[in-house]
Amino acid sequence: MKTYETQIEISVSPDAVWHILTKELPRVPETFGLLHFEGDMAPGAKIKIRSEVAPERTFALRVQTFEPPGRMVWTGGMPFGLFTGTRSFSLTPATGGCTFSMKEVFTGPMSGMITKSMPDLTPSFIKFAEALKTKAETQ
Repeated sequence: MKTYETQIEISVSPDAVWHILTKELPRVPETFGLLHFEGDMAPGAKIKIRSEVAPERTFALRVQTFEPPGRMVWTGGMPFGLFTGTRSFSLTPATGGCTFSMKEVFTGPMSGMITKSMPDLTPSFIKFAEALKTKAETQ
């Protein structure tokens, strides 16, 4: 199992950050390090993204969990659970705003082999979180 995660304090309400995450990210994905976003942020929705980390690859994902304004989970991977990526986003109320957390966990029998060939996602996670903070705090 391989995990990447980041966390950042944002000085606006979870509702305001949730709006950016679910409404603005699909319209301006490049702000967040995504080259393309297709689909709707809604429970059970299918989405497709391309990221700066792997610009030649489109990831087909499902919005598995959608609990405004606190938690969203995207999942994708290979059939039969051979390889699964689960990316979770959470917004926790904090004094003066909220804490944004993003985590991705790769599991399945093929995860060890696949994650060895993947680039380090830490810089892209940090970029995403910092872009979300900047967007939220400058609106």
